[in-house]
Amino acid sequence: MLYNKNKIALVDCNSFYVSCERLFNPSINKKPVVVLSSNDGCVISRSTEAKILGIKMGEPYFKVKKIVKENDVKIFSTNFALYGDISRRVMKTLKLFSPQMEIYSIDEAFLDLSSVKNKNLLEHIHKIRKTVLQWTGIPTSIGIGTTKTLSKAANYIAKKEKSGVIDLVNSNKIDELLSKIKINDVWGVGRQLTKFYIKNGINTACDLKNMHNGWIKKNTSVFGSRTAMELRGITCISLEPHEEKRKNCCVSRSFGKKVTKLEELKESIATHCLNAAEKIRNDNQTVKKITVFIRTSPFHMGKNYYSNSKDIDLPIRTNDSITLVKQALMALESIYKKGYQYQKTGIIFSSLEDIDIYNKNLFSKINNEEKRIKLMKAIDYTNIKYGRNALSVAQAGFKKKWNIKRQYSSRIDTACFDLLPAVKT
Repeated sequence: MLYNKNKIALVDCNSFYVSCERLFNPSINKKPVVVLSSNDGCVISRSTEAKILGIKMGEPYFKVKKIVKENDVKIFSTNFALYGDISRRVMKTLKLFSPQMEIYSIDEAFLDLSSVKNKNLLEHIHKIRKTVLQWTGIPTSIGIGTTKTLSKAANYIAKKEKSGVIDLVNSNKIDELLSKIKINDVWGVGRQLTKFYIKNGINTACDLKNMHNGWIKKNTSVFGSRTAMELRGITCISLEPHEEKRKNCCVSRSFGKKVTKLEELKESIATHCLNAAEKIRNDNQTVKKITVFIRTSPFHMGKNYYSNSKDIDLPIRTNDSITLVKQALMALESIYKKGYQYQKTGIIFSSLEDIDIYNKNLFSKINNEEKRIKLMKAIDYTNIKYGRNALSVAQAGFKKKWNIKRQYSSRIDTACFDLLPAVKT
């Protein structure tokens, strides 16, 4: 832990999913908008106007239908293809302002701006915000502090400011600003810790910052102490510009309607397997163990609950879609039971390693491995160019009646020309 004068900025996209939908639909600007989760279940993104109406994050859609109808709230189903592409554009733009950048989530990134002089800091932050808006169309809020926790706190305040920017590096009113942040809104403070802090008179970020460190160490974990130290400007959480490769890869979805037929379950497992295989190929990884799982709804009253999974330890590491789909479907057949209404299926790839670790073996030539590698590259290239599932396997099906419910989808995909909005002349 070092006392320092680091300058860490947190750039957070405002109501990111809503902002992405507004990019291609200007008519919904300044109107209440919400984006729903998979199967149109819960609210996962809200515009400022929707927040004012009292729509809460994570609230089930059926509970807010009345508010939606009475206030003409615009509803959208999730469109992760669009959000992922816009996120990549935002992150690529931010990278120009700092090579030391940690992508924290799809809509957040930490930037190391220590090389920027204090007197130029505010101007530099405004330039970042203006450039991201101009180049991608996404509005952002930026908070900057000497630690990641302080930059998080600054960003929390910045979201409520018209300027969208808060600088805690040059501020002499840090305690005043931190006193505006409730303890449950402090980064790293969970629900149980919040209850404990409030019980002991710690109600704001400022209270935690000024609490004696000995008391915090004695009564909380090392993480509680770390958060308090960071609020005092002492670096305990370092920037991680190099993203570690995943150790596991899980792809799963709940169905848009209950499924009983084995053929439809096979389609979903094959589709999930293809998506997971594409992901690990993009990371130049191979898989040794796959897990297939299925389950019915635990909340379906009057129906028997059934859940099962099957692990398969592959004899040879691979990222070949055809091989993986074949193994996954064999696993599914061994755990499938008739007479149940299934709600969800999924696949997990574990024991992932870099492709370089895998060397050719005795069976490489017999399995036509070089040809299979070229085939996978051709499939990935085609799907990138013409849209996901342009090339697939027959087992994944075509109609996909089991697929997630997306009643309010904007059907915009910036990676597919057929789904881009047309401009009339």
